[in-house]
Amino acid sequence: MPATSSDGNVAALVRSALDEQSANEVLDALAIDPQLLAERNPAISRGAFAMALNILLFHGLLQRVPTAAAYVAEIRTHGQQVVFDHGALRTILLPQGPTGALPGGEDAFTRIFQPLGYEMAATYPLHRLKMTGRAYRHRDAPESIPQFFLSELHVDRFDAEFGEAASRIFGSSRDPLNAVSGKLLDCYSAGLPVSLGLATAALPVLVGAFNRQHEPAVLADYDLLLSRSPEAAWIATEGNAFNHATDRVINVETVAKRLREENWPVKNEVEVSRSGRVRQTAFRADMVDRLFANDEMRRVPGSFYEFISRGIDPATGRIDLSFDAGNATGIFAMTSTRGTRVP
Repeated sequence: MPATSSDGNVAALVRSALDEQSANEVLDALAIDPQLLAERNPAISRGAFAMALNILLFHGLLQRVPTAAAYVAEIRTHGQQVVFDHGALRTILLPQGPTGALPGGEDAFTRIFQPLGYEMAATYPLHRLKMTGRAYRHRDAPESIPQFFLSELHVDRFDAEFGEAASRIFGSSRDPLNAVSGKLLDCYSAGLPVSLGLATAALPVLVGAFNRQHEPAVLADYDLLLSRSPEAAWIATEGNAFNHATDRVINVETVAKRLREENWPVKNEVEVSRSGRVRQTAFRADMVDRLFANDEMRRVPGSFYEFISRGIDPATGRIDLSFDAGNATGIFAMTSTRGTRVP
């Protein structure tokens, strides 16, 4: 959809990728920093591009997760907006490195995050899941631009049979980036100006990086992964799509209590960080029908919607933007429901 004369750069980028109604709805649904919305320079800043990318990824999650879409629609009827805290995605790290044509594990996304102004803020070992989580925070506006929680599943921590199945599934991955997206990332890396034309051409390519890049799995391989790791099985069907998007709320316990009373599919417990300042809960993942090899279908866990409250860090006097390994492990269980065959 063409940008309007009243649009700043963030809105112009979003409107370039969505139809008018969808663009208006998602821009209205999110509480976006006015300073980001006000940018109207001829050159698109990396912060504006990162914000637009996150808005489109949030919109994509709402298209895939009916429970999330229903919740956002419900709060909008009360005039409330979503404070988009972070998006989470999962990657696979094979022992040999690359997964087909796609760089292995987090490398598939650090090549995107770093040019757009993100830096790794902390590492979170998820030992029970045989994964490592890493938080990527934006240098320019860390409290306003959503973080990414990027997790990496270590195939070499499983048995050889698991590794062989993982290689068969993920070895067919393609690299979604192209010359246009590469030019944009190179410009941001070098501190060169990025025009609206280049940004609008590269944006859908980078949105497409948050998707499944491999061919549909054979069910026997999927079942083998599922028997050892629901997280690996999830990546086999959903790829690098947003595992969840997170709404930063004032009091997550109050929100969770209301949702339970209204029979929303919310987690029974609130996860509390060791510091006590970071509190999280979530809806259970919506089930989705996915096509496997040989035209077989199965209903499997898709993505979900999360809620987080962040207290003030007394050491800095600012909002605590950290995560917690225990919290993350508990939240990841929202996608552990086992799939069922579809007639």
